[in-house]
Amino acid sequence: MGTATEDITFRDTRLAGVWERVRAGERLAPPDGLACLETSDLLGLGRMADVVKRKKSGDWVYFVINRYINPTNVCVLSCSFCDFAKKKGDPGAFEHSADEIVRMIDPEIREVHIVGGHHPDWPFEYYEELVRSVHRERPRAQIKAFTAAEIDYFWRRWKLEPRDALIRLKAAGLHTMPGGGAEVFSARLQKALHYTGKAGADRWLEIHRIAHGLGIRSNATMLYGHIETCGERIEHLLRLRALQDETAGFLTFIPLVYQVGDTKLVPRQASPVEALRMVATSRLMLDNFPHVEAYWVMMGEASASIALHFGADDVNGTLVDERIAHAARAESPAGLAREQILRMIRDAGKVPVERDALYNVLQVWN
Repeated sequence: MGTATEDITFRDTRLAGVWERVRAGERLAPPDGLACLETSDLLGLGRMADVVKRKKSGDWVYFVINRYINPTNVCVLSCSFCDFAKKKGDPGAFEHSADEIVRMIDPEIREVHIVGGHHPDWPFEYYEELVRSVHRERPRAQIKAFTAAEIDYFWRRWKLEPRDALIRLKAAGLHTMPGGGAEVFSARLQKALHYTGKAGADRWLEIHRIAHGLGIRSNATMLYGHIETCGERIEHLLRLRALQDETAGFLTFIPLVYQVGDTKLVPRQASPVEALRMVATSRLMLDNFPHVEAYWVMMGEASASIALHFGADDVNGTLVDERIAHAARAESPAGLAREQILRMIRDAGKVPVERDALYNVLQVWN
């Protein structure tokens, strides 16, 4: 027999206690998060997260018509989880000029998502001019660009302080920042994954704090399903929640499923069940985040659609020419048209809502 709490029956009695705290408006603690990540009561967990999601956004699920741009995959780092990065002269290494990138962006695109490798030679002015060119030539598109790791690299390479870099990028046309480069906030993992020279947890959080103070909203991520522990996942969520309490600058949280690819930190990718647990736990723990995303590129269309009943209220967007996950052999299509996204959301019984990068509503597709 399960434990009945309101209209939810739990097979895992630990979730009944979690639900009582959620209903009372109490903030969840680390043991609550661990109970959610470890439970076999997937449906009970999903019901809780869905209730919380509905209170925030009803049956709406957001998406954006966007274009994914990687200016280069040439990178000075050698992160052990990355299949994307190349060294100069390697087969498959590429570099794009600002003019080439502008030509990649269709005029109807509403968000341009720009991230790339830590190039050894490009000056900061390249990135500044890239943002300025996109803003000038594609004025309808909001620019979401440069992870905190990239902003930190501008300091490491050119001694340009993050605040100064962000001020200059915002003046050039930057609207918001992506959440990449966070991985998992754990000194143990940073050492184990051998990405010395890349921004750690404190630096990542510091840069997003600076961005929020300048009026630049941002996203947050976590790359999970490799060698991290459940406790490290929860600590990551708690540190994001604390910064959001301070700044209220995060728009959405995006759990990213590690793609095994050729790096093979673990034998296989986290299961769809594990992905649903992660989405639901994120929605419950991050009570101050407006949105939690089911990133279909890494989850797959089917799992992302189901995740819309597990606390997610966003599926990202069309993401034409996404390369980072696909370099790790993600099995999702390289891009989804608006019609496919509408179907994915409607298959879940939800209402598709087209947005821009800042979650301004462009159209409700009833």
